[in-house]
Amino acid sequence: MLGYYFDLAIRSFRRNVAMTVLMVLAIAFGVGASMTTLTVLYVLSGDPMPGKSQDLYYVQLDARDLEGFEPGEEPQDQLPRADAEALLRARRADRQAMMTGGSAAIEPERADLDPFFARSRWTSADFFSMFRVPFAAGSAWSADDDTTAARVAVISRELAEKLFGAVEVVGKTVRVDGNELRIVGVIDRWRPVSHFYDLNTGTYSAPEQLFVPFSTSRDLELEHTGSMNCWNIAEDPRALGAPCEWIQFWVELDSRDEAAAYRDFLVSYSEEQRAAGRFQREPNVRLSSLTQWLAHKEVVPDDVRLQTWLALGFLLVCLVNTVGLLLTKFTRRSSEIGVRRALGASKRTIFAQLLVEAGTIGLAGGILGLGLAWLGLWAVEHQPTPYAGLAKLDLAMLVTTIVLAIVSSLLAGLVPAWRGCQVTPAIQLKSL
Repeated sequence: MLGYYFDLAIRSFRRNVAMTVLMVLAIAFGVGASMTTLTVLYVLSGDPMPGKSQDLYYVQLDARDLEGFEPGEEPQDQLPRADAEALLRARRADRQAMMTGGSAAIEPERADLDPFFARSRWTSADFFSMFRVPFAAGSAWSADDDTTAARVAVISRELAEKLFGAVEVVGKTVRVDGNELRIVGVIDRWRPVSHFYDLNTGTYSAPEQLFVPFSTSRDLELEHTGSMNCWNIAEDPRALGAPCEWIQFWVELDSRDEAAAYRDFLVSYSEEQRAAGRFQREPNVRLSSLTQWLAHKEVVPDDVRLQTWLALGFLLVCLVNTVGLLLTKFTRRSSEIGVRRALGASKRTIFAQLLVEAGTIGLAGGILGLGLAWLGLWAVEHQPTPYAGLAKLDLAMLVTTIVLAIVSSLLAGLVPAWRGCQVTPAIQLKSL
């Protein structure tokens, strides 16, 4: 029966091509605009670590003095170096990583390549396993390398190919700010949805090219990038005991019980530091899961949310126009519908036939809308925004596009189809 209704819909389209084209275009433009913005929102608000985000937690402590103290306020986003190193030594989590952003001058051995700066990360060994960083060659450095400030480095595939023209470069050295570092690993192509592990250096920045043990970065006095907040004057803000927060600290905990125990540990640590005179405030700790942390930091830009609502509003306008066109189309066929009713077709049958016709228009609009969505995402990709290259139509969004178009057209066809099936056969037959 559906095949028969579909055939009737095609015949109806051929009798009134202009109106059909208008309805298909209305659905296509509405769906195309909506899916472009919905895809961007879907990608940017997605889980950067699927299947593992519930085990990753961001640590906050309040090490500030009492100046400007307000009860219940949020602790600072980062940790002082002394506390980050103390938590790292304690090893109370399954995995843990302290880190900060950096920038380093790379001095190539190739004569045809001038020195350049590379975005860098000073971190600890567990960073790579915690965040599922893929390796094209070699591996991460060891925890002992963190302790001994070993002169080692992990570099990206792009940096390896730029410096050596190859990926198999484990054992070679890279010259960083005048220091020779031995390459122990090469990261394969890796681009999380957001730069979630350090939002201070750009929410949607690309991953770094050079990774060095944090302890090594301090020994070599490598440059730090990112935010820093000091609540007292410090001669060297990056010194071990400086009253400055600039280190991010992540832990991996495999269960809620472990998370609760680790939070208790943070409270005990804060109390110990307060008793020792380092902390002046009551213990104020936060242990936020990855998804909680991203929600707290509102990583999805406001303009993306606004564009999504505007696009959905545009889709609604397109649907209203489609309702009007369908009403006109079905009203003009009152005589045809009246004859079918007189020959025994029920209201339900007529209603189903007209809905299939509306759904067919939606299918055609969805296919065209899919092309418009791809065109819209291509335009987004060429915008000067940090997330420009992230939005891609995957299978889920492709199916959503078609479903949205069909469902929208069916909703638009409900009232016209209901009005169409109310035709009185006797009145229509008298007018023939």
